[in-house]
Amino acid sequence: MAALAYNLGKREINHYFSVRSAKVLALVAVLLLAACHLASRRYRGNDSCEYLLSSGRFLGEKVWQPHSCMMHKYKISEAKNCLVDKHIAFIGDSRIRQLFYSFVKIINPQFKEEGNKHGNIPFEDKIAAVKVDFLWHPEVNGSMKQCIKVWTEDSVAKPHVIVAGAATWSIKIHNGSNEALSQYKMNITSIAPLLEKLAKTSDVYWVLQDPVYEDLLSENRKMITNEKIDAYNEAAVSILNSSTRNSKSNVKMFSVSKLIAQETIMESLDGLHLPESSRETSAMILMNVCCNKILKPVDGSCCQPRPPLTLIQKLAACFFTLSIIGYLIFYIIHRNAHRKNKPCTDLESGEEKKNIINTPVSPLEILLQSFCKLGLIMAYFYMCDRANLFMKENKFYTHSTFFIPIIYILVLGVFYNENTKETKVLNREQTDEWKGWMQLVILIYHISGASTFLPVYMHIRVLVAAYLFQTGYGHFSYFWIKGDFGIHRVCQVLFRLNFLVVVLCIVMDRPYQFYYFVPLVTVWFMVIYVTLALWPQIIQKKANGNCFWHFGLLLKLAFLLLCICFLAYSQGAFEKIFSLWPLSKCFELKGNVYEWWFRWRLDRYVVFHGMLFAFIYLALQKRQVLSEGKGEPLFSNKISNFLLFISVVSFLTYSIWASSCKNKAECNELHPSVSVVQILAFILIRNIPGYARSVYSSFFAWFGKISLEVLV
Repeated sequence: MAALAYNLGKREINHYFSVRSAKVLALVAVLLLAACHLASRRYRGNDSCEYLLSSGRFLGEKVWQPHSCMMHKYKISEAKNCLVDKHIAFIGDSRIRQLFYSFVKIINPQFKEEGNKHGNIPFEDKIAAVKVDFLWHPEVNGSMKQCIKVWTEDSVAKPHVIVAGAATWSIKIHNGSNEALSQYKMNITSIAPLLEKLAKTSDVYWVLQDPVYEDLLSENRKMITNEKIDAYNEAAVSILNSSTRNSKSNVKMFSVSKLIAQETIMESLDGLHLPESSRETSAMILMNVCCNKILKPVDGSCCQPRPPLTLIQKLAACFFTLSIIGYLIFYIIHRNAHRKNKPCTDLESGEEKKNIINTPVSPLEILLQSFCKLGLIMAYFYMCDRANLFMKENKFYTHSTFFIPIIYILVLGVFYNENTKETKVLNREQTDEWKGWMQLVILIYHISGASTFLPVYMHIRVLVAAYLFQTGYGHFSYFWIKGDFGIHRVCQVLFRLNFLVVVLCIVMDRPYQFYYFVPLVTVWFMVIYVTLALWPQIIQKKANGNCFWHFGLLLKLAFLLLCICFLAYSQGAFEKIFSLWPLSKCFELKGNVYEWWFRWRLDRYVVFHGMLFAFIYLALQKRQVLSEGKGEPLFSNKISNFLLFISVVSFLTYSIWASSCKNKAECNELHPSVSVVQILAFILIRNIPGYARSVYSSFFAWFGKISLEVLV
């Protein structure tokens, strides 16, 4: 009864929920989301830089998420590259000094906070030609005005970026009196025109005052209350925003630090100064404001204008537009022809006469329809990735955001199970299923930002290695059995692997290496092809006649392994090969091939392992050592049970090791040699029992058929 209910339920679900209905639902969801985001952009404005400076929230405890855009975490080299030949000046009190130190530590983490607390502090990196100064002016008064006025003179070199702010000293010295607030308003009113003048040639930021934690304030700071700080902030905002006749002030308000402090000020040591993690966040925001528009990081969308269309992007847009117009013309012509061929009623007999002539669909129309669909898909990708229509958010990992979707797809995968057409090891349905669930897990991994959790990262690395293992297994098996080394086969595989990525590179204006996995499988396919196609060409048919050829093939594989080892441990030789034109155009990223070498080296042995496994398996199959009938264990019961036990132990041992790794560098160094252990263990567990080999998940297999598209 349970099995009958299960089958009836599945049939009912499949009747109402098909691939077609899923596509319709996805299209409706996309259109609704696009409309909502477009309305939000029109209502709230489209300046992501303003959002970065004024609004956001914490994801968890330490990750700051600006409203609607992503913030990049700058490395030392990136910061120096952005700020080369730049002069940044911080002017203000001890809180601005804190921001100065955090900003400088992005450039030089060894810089120590040892300067005179109540004096100017210089910093200069002569190699990068970066100069950052802190100027001690704790009050908005004549001294600060004179400093700013000097910069407005044409003969003086102005800083490229000016970060200013002060108020707490005025509150403290004057015991929070109203007269001090009035004087503050007068002083900032006199300084405002100078700041506006500077803002025409430099980037000027006024830092609003952070709240304090009143319970921790010492007795001589008790007069610095949040009520007073709010009053000083309101004065600064109203005066600086109205200091110009233009609709908008050129002086930018750095108010986001106030939001950050509201969440973290209770961690302060003295109630006045922010904890180090909070000021580091403010400094990183400032770095994003200064550098995103220069370096254009992929994961830093804040303050980045929409990139101008390149000539090749414009040509691609014209091509897809003409394809859509051409298809619509064909569609209208066919529709009119269909109307003319409609059944008509015979007036004498009253019967319908059916016109049996059907308008044939031309290959050109089919081609235009395909290009039309591709163009719409590319337009959607462009809107998501390159335009500013949809809001973007930094990835923030939590166990629930990763494991709950994993459990959900696992349930769906088990629900949609079918019997396989054949019961051979790694049959087509099984490999499609394997690719499918791997790609879904990898997709969830990337969306949830799970790379920060080392055990998950290491297991995902095994999944990537498993895909490359299948590349070695599948292509070796084809060439070994078929012996088809013709150019048609090569072009067919290269087109299948690269068509979508090449179109994406054109539409998105990305380098080929940006989609690193496709170049990886493409290169490994060519390695497999060259290894087997070079003289002497050894195939199964030839080897069956003489066992000597098996030895020859093993020599070829040994030579391949030797070449892999040489390139893996000789970075210079590897870079010389792939830095040659035209390979450099495909494999360089940011002007060098280091990233490509790193990616290739991570899984350098697993394709060889896949080829060797295919050779051993096909040899055993030819000698009828394996029992691959339906429901039969792969080996005798004793051997099957022993291998299953070893496989389960190996599988769990690898997982325990991956979960106990101390750092990524250590794990990545061992991964190429040991990842095959878990892959082989999975293959044996999946294929030794006959009942496991006889079923597969059609849900996962469907995704496996489009695994390359899902991964890209």
